Amino acid sequence: MSTPKTRRHALVLAVALLAPPIAILPLVTPAHALIVFDPSNYAQNVLTAARSLQQVTNQITSLQNQAQMLINQARNLASLPFSSLQQLQQSVQRTQQLLNQARNIAFDVQQVDKIFQQQYGDISLSTSDRQLVADARSRWQNTVGGLQDAMRVQAGVVGNIETNRSQMSALVGASQSATGALQATQAGNQLLALQAQQLADLTAVMAANGRAQALSEAERAAAAEQGREQRRRFLTPGSGYQPSTARMFNQ
Repeated sequence: MSTPKTRRHALVLAVALLAPPIAILPLVTPAHALIVFDPSNYAQNVLTAARSLQQVTNQITSLQNQAQMLINQARNLASLPFSSLQQLQQSVQRTQQLLNQARNIAFDVQQVDKIFQQQYGDISLSTSDRQLVADARSRWQNTVGGLQDAMRVQAGVVGNIETNRSQMSALVGASQSATGALQATQAGNQLLALQAQQLADLTAVMAANGRAQALSEAERAAAAEQGREQRRRFLTPGSGYQPSTARMFNQ
């Protein structure tokens, strides 16, 4: 006689035998959850990043070079902060004023021709002795005035030496501290202007000295001509002594 417990075990065994077989499948992980390392792809990415970094570095270097070029251009276009033009012009004006103050015979071609024709030309035979003496004195005054004018011009040029020295020192300093091509060129031009002013002073001195020497030589030549005329008059027979009535002691 079977018991209820025995019947239950038999039922479970029958169900197990009659059930279809169950396949045991392995556990599969989803594809999106996998982490895969590809060495070739990593190397390619590193190379691409390095090339990008090099391009950025080259661009930065190019921008720096352009900025430096602009800075250099700005320096080359900067003007010299120092100018000696006014001082040089004043020196030239002082020398020119001394030349314009020449006494008796100015540095003028028409006036020189006129004065020489009047005072240094041929002596007329009809000129009186008094006029001969007056002309000789006028020529002597011209010579003395020319010598004084030459000495005044010399003194003025010597006075410009100190001004030229200070200007030359300032220009050389500005040239040495020039930050660009324009400043160096302007400093060089001003140094050339200083040399031109010094040459102008030298020309003025030579002109004044030459004028004084010419007046001296002209006076000497005119004096020789006047001496010959006075000697001729002295040796020319005259009308002789003519007696005349003389009064003495308020008679």
